[in-house]
Amino acid sequence: MKTAKLYSYHDIRMEDIPIPKPGPYEALMKTGACGICSGDVMPWYIEKKAPLVLGHEPAGEIITAGEKVSKFKSGDRVFVHHHAPCFACGYCNRKDYVQCETWKNSSIIPGGISEYILIPAINLENDTIGLPGAMSFEDATLIEPTACVVKGLRRTRLQRGDTALVIGLGVMGLIHILLLKEFGAGRIIAADMVPYRLAKALDFGADAVIDVTKTGIEQGLASLTQGKMAELVIVGPNSCEVMAQGIACARAGGQVLFFTPAKPGEKLSLDPNHLYFRDIDIITSYSCGPNDTAEACGLIEKQVVSSEKLVTHRFPIEKTEEAFRLTAIAGESLKSLIVFD
Repeated sequence: MKTAKLYSYHDIRMEDIPIPKPGPYEALMKTGACGICSGDVMPWYIEKKAPLVLGHEPAGEIITAGEKVSKFKSGDRVFVHHHAPCFACGYCNRKDYVQCETWKNSSIIPGGISEYILIPAINLENDTIGLPGAMSFEDATLIEPTACVVKGLRRTRLQRGDTALVIGLGVMGLIHILLLKEFGAGRIIAADMVPYRLAKALDFGADAVIDVTKTGIEQGLASLTQGKMAELVIVGPNSCEVMAQGIACARAGGQVLFFTPAKPGEKLSLDPNHLYFRDIDIITSYSCGPNDTAEACGLIEKQVVSSEKLVTHRFPIEKTEEAFRLTAIAGESLKSLIVFD
C-alpha cells in the first residue's frame, strides 16, 4: 500500500509498505480521506516526531474486523482518532483524557495518509465512531479538528452574550467562528492579515473583522467595542508575541485561550498584577478526547461544520507534498484533504 512519510519538513516521500494484518481485537480500515492539520506544517512540532507517516484525521471503511471485535464489522464507515485513553486512570476519571499515558502512547498504524490503516484495539474500542448514514468521509475528516475546538471552548467560562475575539483565521480559527454562536457568544470579532480569510470569517458568522495589516489587534478591538474589549480571546498563532497581544485584549474578568503552543524557546513575559487585579484567566487546550469527538460528530451531522464550508483543495496521495506546502503557505486556502479512490 502507498503511504506518505515525512523524514524532515522538506523531505516527504511516497513509500510502499505491506498492508497490515489485524489481530483478533483489531480492524483494518480502507482510508477514504484524511485531512492535513495545521500542526503538521509547524516545522519544530512535526520534525520532532520524524520519521512518520503523515496524517491523523482519517475516515474510511472497515474491510476486516478481528474475530473478537463486536463493536464494528466489515463495511462499517468510521472515523478513528489517532489516540485513545484507557478510561481507567486518574486522568480519565477527571476526563483529562489527553494526559492519560495510554492516550499518549496509542496510535493508528502507520498513520492517516495511508491507503489502509490498522486500528489497534484501544483506538477501536475507546475512540472510533461509526459515521451517521449521510456523513461523507470528507465531513468525517473534520471530526478531530472540530473536537479540538469543542474541548477548548468547553474549558472556557463563555457565557451567553459574551464578546469573543478570535486571533488567527486558518481553518482552526474559522472552526471557532462556526462554533462560538453554538456555545453562546453574542458577538464575534475576528483578526487576521489575509483578506481571503477575513472575508471567510464574515461569511461564517463573525460580526466584525480586524485587518492587522492596517491596525493593531488591541487598537482595532478597542475601536469596535468602545474600549470594553472581549470576555473571551482565542489565540491561534504559535507566537508569544500574539499571546501577549491576546492578554491585552481581554476585558476585566475575561479569559484568554491559548489554542496553539508557542515556538520552542520563546518566553512569555507577564505582569501578574495585570492578571490578578483584573481577574483575567489564561486557559490552555491541547488536542481532544472521546467526549469531544462525539460532540464534534454531532455538530458535523447538523452541518454546523462541514467540508462544503471548509475544504478548498483535494489531492491524491501521490500529491501529499503539494497539499502539505499549500497548507503551510496559509494564503487563499483553508482545509486540504488527501482523498482515496
